[in-house]
Amino acid sequence: MPVRHERSRSIDQRVRVQGHPVDAYPALPPEADRGSVRRVTVVGEEVLRRPCREVTEFGTPELSALIDDMFLTMHVADGAGLAANQVGIGLRLFVYDCPDDHGIRHVGHIVNPVLDLPGPGSNRRLVDDSEGCLSVPGATMTVPRTDHAVARGFDKDGNPLVIEGTAYFARCLQHETDHLAGHTYLDRLSKRDRKDALRQMEDQREEVFAQRAIKAAHLGR
Repeated sequence: MPVRHERSRSIDQRVRVQGHPVDAYPALPPEADRGSVRRVTVVGEEVLRRPCREVTEFGTPELSALIDDMFLTMHVADGAGLAANQVGIGLRLFVYDCPDDHGIRHVGHIVNPVLDLPGPGSNRRLVDDSEGCLSVPGATMTVPRTDHAVARGFDKDGNPLVIEGTAYFARCLQHETDHLAGHTYLDRLSKRDRKDALRQMEDQREEVFAQRAIKAAHLGR
């Protein structure tokens, strides 16, 4: 999911890392600094259509390395979120570096997430807003999402996590959890809008790929 920048307001603007505010945090997350760039899968590839498998082994070097690589790949692609199957790995895991509508930056990863959304009897509000996807390069379409979401899962060491998002960050949590179920935002569009998004992708994808290559080269990756 691509990054969107929002206007700051007079509230606690500290970065939230794994759901907790921190006093200082670098522009490039430490995970990305350790990682390597992986190829981002593109809509039409089978790995994006299959439901991902639960992670069963925590605290392994392989899981840590995957998360590091996903952070750097997301950064190079100017993303706000990235699921494991978007780098060809069918595991229930995603990373994020996403602003909310208050301009607060949320950074972290979550393993085996389960999404809680407001029910029909709550103060649920559906918001129509533009949405893109790193696996549908260059395309953006309007997609309705709820303005609040809670993801429950684990960190890479198996510790329980609860990540709450509102507005654009809630959209990110929903978008990435969809990926782990084998769906992209295209599945939420009408047939006509889906064709429009795919046309946008065909027109823009080479330019998007070129920009990613330039950014990776600038980072020496």
